[in-house]
Amino acid sequence: MQLVSRPNPYATASSFSAPAWLPGGNAQTIYAFLLRRTPVAFRRERIATPDGDFIDFDWLDGDAAKPTLVLFHGLEGSSHSHYALACAHVARARGWTLVVPHFRGCSGEINATVRAYHSGDAESIEWMLAQIHSKSPLNAQICAAGISLGGNALTKFCGTHLPAAQNLLQAAASVCAPLDLGISAERIAQGFNKIYSAHFLKTMKHDAAIKAKRFPGKFDALRAARAVTLAEFDDAYTAQVHGYSSGAHYYRNASSRYDIVNIELPFLLIQAANDPFVPDYLMPKAHEVSRFVTRDFPATGGHLGFVSGAFPGHLNWLPQRLFNFFTESLRENLRT
Repeated sequence: MQLVSRPNPYATASSFSAPAWLPGGNAQTIYAFLLRRTPVAFRRERIATPDGDFIDFDWLDGDAAKPTLVLFHGLEGSSHSHYALACAHVARARGWTLVVPHFRGCSGEINATVRAYHSGDAESIEWMLAQIHSKSPLNAQICAAGISLGGNALTKFCGTHLPAAQNLLQAAASVCAPLDLGISAERIAQGFNKIYSAHFLKTMKHDAAIKAKRFPGKFDALRAARAVTLAEFDDAYTAQVHGYSSGAHYYRNASSRYDIVNIELPFLLIQAANDPFVPDYLMPKAHEVSRFVTRDFPATGGHLGFVSGAFPGHLNWLPQRLFNFFTESLRENLRT
């Protein structure tokens, strides 16, 4: 039977197209993760939190007269993630400052409290942005991009903390956010996608085991240790230590899908139609986003793949797309 290609009704025009030598969402996702990375020398700054914990900020200092990009990493990511390093090289070339605030426990050292981080943690996003704002020059132009989990949390912040978002940021972007956490959790637990959940759970369960010894009785340590899906782990640990009654309650309240319509600052939403974790029907239609939101929905790219060029390829498309959007948004802000 011949397969008929049908247009994606949720897609908008995008400048990205995966190379012919790298077909399929899984191949694009995995290859980008494995692609050789050129390291960057960040300057680390540790800042204490009000609840007795710490956040590590990795800075790549640029021209003080130029803007700053704050990059919120994805699940179990860091400043060494492939997308962070790709953005760092473009930031350095453009003279921008780049800072990667690490969610708790993601900077190479387990954090000091029982809580960690989660997809809807808008309050932590606000606190981290406020720290960066306080350390920036007067009238500094600050933009933020969130990747996957970080994109969901940043979208949640921009859509639910409107005055703070407008005060702390000139523009923002979300890349490959799960949008609906319950649906993405189902997707990542199926078929080939189980390889991704096993990868994430390895470090998450390791850290939870340490927390169980430090903070006995604060969460269901046995169920967390036995979890074979992210949904099981989130129900046993993530929800319990972050004030949710269950994993389902966490997924409902932390998803950013319905907050996009409330955003009131220039915002770029990038979602690949062949993302293994996020079905294309979750991509919001025009009437489901605010007038401040630009939708960029390429047909290919996988989950944080976006590999371009002849073999072996490169990861320049995503950082260039982000920096170009922010640059144009800042110009528009000056005109108005």
